[in-house]
Amino acid sequence: MDEIQQHTVEQMNELGALARPFVFIIDFDFQKPLILELNDTKLLWKTPQLCNFSSKDIQVKQVRWDIHAPEKKKYTEAFEMVQHHIHNGDTYLLNLTMPTQVTTNLTPEEIFHLSEAPYKIWLKNQFVCFSPEIFVRINDGIISSYPMKGTIDASIENASQRLLNDEKEVAEHHTIVDLIRNDLSMVASDVEVDRLMYIDQICTNRGDLLQMSSQISGKLPANYQQSIGTILAKMLPAGSICGAPKQKTVEIIRKAEGYKRGYYTGIFGVFDGKNLDSCVLIRYLEQDRNKLIFKSGGGITFLSDCTTEYNELISKVYVPIS
Repeated sequence: MDEIQQHTVEQMNELGALARPFVFIIDFDFQKPLILELNDTKLLWKTPQLCNFSSKDIQVKQVRWDIHAPEKKKYTEAFEMVQHHIHNGDTYLLNLTMPTQVTTNLTPEEIFHLSEAPYKIWLKNQFVCFSPEIFVRINDGIISSYPMKGTIDASIENASQRLLNDEKEVAEHHTIVDLIRNDLSMVASDVEVDRLMYIDQICTNRGDLLQMSSQISGKLPANYQQSIGTILAKMLPAGSICGAPKQKTVEIIRKAEGYKRGYYTGIFGVFDGKNLDSCVLIRYLEQDRNKLIFKSGGGITFLSDCTTEYNELISKVYVPIS
């Protein structure tokens, strides 16, 4: 753990011990963490239970959303590098992502206010995120994680059953469930899978998607608040957005992707003085000077087909505005 990470963990532990509420963002590389008071308006946010802003009356308009997809050749080269490492035994599941430039008639502020998602985050002049994926929740000493792996176009006939019967998607999902069980076992006891492979529907400007998730939980020690930073750090990066085994897979990700994820696939969360709610920063649109860059991806296994995975990456480039 480097100096930045150590300082952040200690600060979170200290706030936890004092039962003082705070919000936090931790980037994928854990190099630009932010810890803020709940009412700090440089960061606007919403969870299923809390938010720090008043809703804004924004005129709804027809969404223009033009995607400039990454070159298939570039994706194929990265995919083949990942497959080489899979066949070499270095990784057996890797979440491969790429940036996609988009052109739209919406501003990041409008996207933030108009989007419908369980978690919404807007770090002004940097990114807007509308995440459907919970990272961890802590309620009365029970820590729960909800990894999301497996996506299908909801308009396909029998889409839900097809997803649940898809050999590649199910194998990928079970791998992540096992990884998260292991992660939780580092910080909690009595870890078990409460729900396996349940389906959620997500409405978007490009049609609906089905996503597959599971719920895994365990019991934290009685004094967990004073170790809140330590608990989170031990589980980072989130398993669903890197792969397994985690450390080696992250090394391969950095080589194969060839760009900085930044806050994308990091985490955001709120500690209320006792309990915690957090999400994985996916479905993420970044401001890069005058450009808007959407970052997306999907899990690669030995069963993966390059074209299918490339198309899934593009299918996730959306805003949840129906």
